[in-house]
Amino acid sequence: MKKFMSLAAITAAALALSACGGTANSSAESSTSKEDNADKSITLWLAGGDTPDELRDYLKKEFTSTTGASLKIEEQGWGDLVTKMTTALPDAENTPDVVEMGNTQSPTFTNVGAFLELDDMYDELGGDSLIPSFVEAGSVDGTKFTLPYYAGSRYMFMRKDLWKEAGVEAPETLDEFNTAVKTITKENPRDIKNFSGFFIGGQDWRNGVSWIFANGGDLAKKVDGQWESSLSDPKTVKGLEQLQDLYRNASKAPSDAKDVTPWLYINDADQILDDDGNPTGKTSLAAATIMAPGWAHFSIGDLKKGEDERSWNEKKFGSFVLPGVDGEPAPVLAGGSNIGISAKSQHPELSKELMRIIFSADYQKMLGKAGLGPANSKYNDALGDDQFAQAAIASASNSKLTPAAPGWAAVESSEILEEFFGKIRDSSDLEALAKEYDAKITPKLNVK
Repeated sequence: MKKFMSLAAITAAALALSACGGTANSSAESSTSKEDNADKSITLWLAGGDTPDELRDYLKKEFTSTTGASLKIEEQGWGDLVTKMTTALPDAENTPDVVEMGNTQSPTFTNVGAFLELDDMYDELGGDSLIPSFVEAGSVDGTKFTLPYYAGSRYMFMRKDLWKEAGVEAPETLDEFNTAVKTITKENPRDIKNFSGFFIGGQDWRNGVSWIFANGGDLAKKVDGQWESSLSDPKTVKGLEQLQDLYRNASKAPSDAKDVTPWLYINDADQILDDDGNPTGKTSLAAATIMAPGWAHFSIGDLKKGEDERSWNEKKFGSFVLPGVDGEPAPVLAGGSNIGISAKSQHPELSKELMRIIFSADYQKMLGKAGLGPANSKYNDALGDDQFAQAAIASASNSKLTPAAPGWAAVESSEILEEFFGKIRDSSDLEALAKEYDAKITPKLNVK
């Protein structure tokens, strides 16, 4: 769920990649010895810096120890990953052998045959213990092409002191949460200007979609083989109505605010930084509750003079999973990555060996210890047992992804969802607004 290229570029990607086919070059590597593989090498593309150096070193050493071949790891920036994949994947001479990509980027490439089928390895790599929503995002008509690499969860962070001062208890259902944050906003126990019981940006659809999911709605669905936007579905509209109520009565966040650094407003004081880390402004306490990825807890807490890192204050801050309508964890939009083998790889068997290492118990546990949700739920215990690990595991248990439509990346890159969500607060007819945007989004969903 990172940055994407334009619709025109997505279309060009599909045309270029359609020549990839669905099978890799034949190879006898599975029967060769380590000595025979000594002069062979495969390339793994990792997206961004989320995979720590320790894990990268492990992959290199374990791969060579297992196969005799060498592993080259190249880090690709999120901003131009799709463009680079579009250029490299169809080129057998220059394709990376194994590729990590954002989970919402996967359908763009799986739908045009850019990756090797993994059905024959599915059970061996974890089978039904792999995160179902990620598996679905990497599948086309039931055939699996990419599998989860790691997951990130969204949950709630609260100012326990403000909740207590407002006389509000921790919620057990979604309705109770909605009522609680509206009450906190109304009570505003410290008389803070532009105070939000729940800070959620007007264009923050990635967090806002939780209310749609919780009510049984979705962003799109497949009908007779074609994807259709489902914003005007009655279940989706019910979630939008609840979200509109929160926009109007719980959140004072700007109507054009996206899902960026909400923790700035739950700390007593903080700084707004630009992309280079330079301060551009200051913020003060303005929210009692935010929703953010689990790693946000490193940015929440007290900051002592002369220190760069914040210290979590258990008396002041707390975390909890957004409850659903039935009290179970509400479905939230999962972050994270998928991983697959290029259909043009010249070393498919060696690439499969790398996949076996990545999905091994040892590596899955290493991911968890690094704070990354393991692809295989059997190893969630590696995340630890503190409140953040517990919240991450619970929220991931019912997480969902964006629709696995071939044109979903085009939908995201157009920012049409930001536009739609930005109009929810002031809409006098949500159903009509939803139908208007269904008509705009549906044509994009099926572009290959």
